[in-house]
Amino acid sequence: MEPAVRRTPLDTDEKVRAISSFSTLVARHLAESGRFRVSADTPEMVELFQNVARNVGDVLGRPVVSYANGRYIVITYGEE
Repeated sequence: MEPAVRRTPLDTDEKVRAISSFSTLVARHLAESGRFRVSADTPEMVELFQNVARNVGDVLGRPVVSYANGRYIVITYGEE
């Protein structure tokens, strides 16, 4: 039996950098395919990518929504 993975929560500075970095990536994926999907199996990761979705929507000037199911989060364009 393998030991459980222990994750260290991101500090405030790391969260800010992650949101900034992931926002660029997510915006590029939305422009190319209209959606972005990533593993988000913890509440912290879901919150992080929800913040990314809000940031991308602000940057692109159009609605962006996110859907999480406990394993993945999908970010896509919302209805205008």
